Amino acid sequence: MYQYDQIDQRLVDERVAQFRDQTRRFLAGQLAEDDFRSLRLRNGLYIQRHAPMLRISVPYGLLSTRQLRMLARIARDFDKGYGHFTTRQNIQFNWPTLESVPDILELLASVQMHAIQTSGNCVRNVTADHLAGVAPDELEDPRPWCEYVRQWATLHPEFSYLPRKFKIAITGSLQDRAASKVHDIGLHLVRNAQGEVGFEVLVGGGLGRTPMIGHVIREFLPKQDLLSYLEAILRVYNLEGRRDNIHKARIKILVKAVGPEKFREMVEAEWLASRDTAPQYDPAEFARIKAFFTPPAYESLRDEDLLSGRPTEFRNWYQRNTKRHKVEGYRAVFVSLKSPSRPPGDITHAELDRVAELADQYSFGLVRSTHDQNLLFADVRQRDLFEVWKALKEIDLAPANIGTLTDMICCPGLDFCALANATSIPIAKQINERFDDLDYLYDLGDIELKMSGCMNACGHHHVGHIGILGVDKGGEEWYQITIGGSASGPDAALGQVIGPSVPHREVAETIDRILDVYVSEREEGERFIDTVRRIGIKPFKARVYAPAHQAA
Repeated sequence: MYQYDQIDQRLVDERVAQFRDQTRRFLAGQLAEDDFRSLRLRNGLYIQRHAPMLRISVPYGLLSTRQLRMLARIARDFDKGYGHFTTRQNIQFNWPTLESVPDILELLASVQMHAIQTSGNCVRNVTADHLAGVAPDELEDPRPWCEYVRQWATLHPEFSYLPRKFKIAITGSLQDRAASKVHDIGLHLVRNAQGEVGFEVLVGGGLGRTPMIGHVIREFLPKQDLLSYLEAILRVYNLEGRRDNIHKARIKILVKAVGPEKFREMVEAEWLASRDTAPQYDPAEFARIKAFFTPPAYESLRDEDLLSGRPTEFRNWYQRNTKRHKVEGYRAVFVSLKSPSRPPGDITHAELDRVAELADQYSFGLVRSTHDQNLLFADVRQRDLFEVWKALKEIDLAPANIGTLTDMICCPGLDFCALANATSIPIAKQINERFDDLDYLYDLGDIELKMSGCMNACGHHHVGHIGILGVDKGGEEWYQITIGGSASGPDAALGQVIGPSVPHREVAETIDRILDVYVSEREEGERFIDTVRRIGIKPFKARVYAPAHQAA
């Protein structure tokens, strides 16, 4: 993974000292709330429902075990003993005191971490495919490009006060595990007719109040032009994006207003006019960055039969929670943060420490956070999988549910977030209690359930195969259900609302009725999303809102 040089470390250390003084002046009454707000947001600090929330950057989801142990220490000493992994591959702490945040940031800086640009109207954490570098379907590892973009975007003076927050995702695989089509910019590594590898560029994706799928504005961009083209996109947005209405300030609104073709013309014109003065591709610098992502020292191994004679529980875990690796003799292992006993994405300080120990022992001392709020050991020898499973099972991190209904994405909701309209965590518990039969979950197959407590869509409900959105009706919590959404692949789509929202107590029952339709209507080998696309939403709506149900 990338290691800070002297300049990187000095930048982060000086930012800590700067924010320490800003916090001191605010607590002493020498800095107004409105002035402090923009400063704290640029250091990842929110004021939530009960306490400050600190969001820590995990660039493209990659963590060393030294960093994991520091996160465990912070959870133990400054929080209530746990952290929460998000869909942007970051980690959040929900209970630090305001006066302790500079101390936390100083500790983070000591392990080459920070919270810079995890909030505010700037370029946020650059995300990537969590299987980058090990996926068999990958054209090229996108992580060096993520780091290249991260260094360009960090504290960029022209793009520190954009009309609204800005998110970039990069993937090198045909299967888009980074949800790039619902980002402000999505970058796909592709090969052109001449055999050259470059980028397909999508712009204008996003969720929230006005969800949209991104539009391709360039089918092939040479690698060396990446930064100059990104500058052109951001410059057009910075100049033309709305600043009079926070709900209409994202780049997706600008793209929709002028049209994707007109927006492309604006970007191309800006690019031609400014590319000579924009950052130029430096092959030596990129080679320096890329060297940090050299594959580890894999052993020469062969694939093994790992299932014969093993208990059913392990075989289920192997099938659901491990993935094929591009190197023979290895598997990628998901560490599931979706046990019924925890809010999705949460992990305790003791579990963080134990995950670090296991990563040191079995996965080259590295761990990844995923877009789906799980963790990943990317490089586990197949012969070690049984021992890894037993160790994860001991700490409740081995439920064999990856890709199933209960591997749900879930925002913190009303339990923590001041913006939320309804709770999310209790609904996750309700669903886990209703669907606790693994055999039934396996029979249902791959289903992506995503849940948000408000229209800001931090839980990506718009692109869930099943989406759940919490709404407030006269002070009561109700939930709107969508089906048919998808964030990945060529068929990325927004879900459709099936009908009126349902009360808190009926969410799991409603999901059960939807699944009944799927089970009765599916064809051989058909996934839930495929059935929805084939038969439409009417059969699901009819079942959910059947007269007998309404009378009840």
